Amino acid sequence: MTAIEQTEARPRGTRLPRRARRNQLLGAAQEVFVAQGYHAAAMDDIADRAGVSKPVLYQHFPGKLELYLALLDQHCDALLQAVRAALESTTDNKQRVAATMDAYFGFVEDEGGAFRLVFESDLTNEPAVRERVDKVSLDCAEAVSEVIAEDTKLPQEQSMLLAVGLCGMAQITARYWLGAGQKIPRDAAAKLISSLSWRGIAGFPMQ
Repeated sequence: MTAIEQTEARPRGTRLPRRARRNQLLGAAQEVFVAQGYHAAAMDDIADRAGVSKPVLYQHFPGKLELYLALLDQHCDALLQAVRAALESTTDNKQRVAATMDAYFGFVEDEGGAFRLVFESDLTNEPAVRERVDKVSLDCAEAVSEVIAEDTKLPQEQSMLLAVGLCGMAQITARYWLGAGQKIPRDAAAKLISSLSWRGIAGFPMQ
């Protein structure tokens, strides 16, 4: 059962250390935000899902937006770290492309549905949300562009444009793959897209 499907409220439990309680609240909030969207979600729903009183929830997060932003920060950082780890996992550029594509597919496939907060948020008209979503997209592209620039000696502007194209292809195709019912196994789907990406980026020879 996925996090979204877990609709029954958790029973109220014993007192938890502050960090553990915060993590519990973030987990509950993620389930509610992913299932309902920001606007339909209520702090009452999140408190019930976490099995705590609403005052306990407000002790950790002063409002719904602050809770949403904390979650967004967490998952934007997770995506960026996954992309960086993929790039650092090998010095073989073909394998780097494959690992990067797989990082996006893995992020989208995660059963918690965190990718919906990053790529499909219903709150992108909120400046603080838009800023974070744009920043993680640029940060991931910049990480890729650094590798492209180093290996091809292309100017920064060209390297960045190629990187934006690669990252955009990765996240859009991964989301389509998930939405289409994962009819192709994840490894095969990521490999298919990495093959397409490599055919393009390999046309820029190493200097």
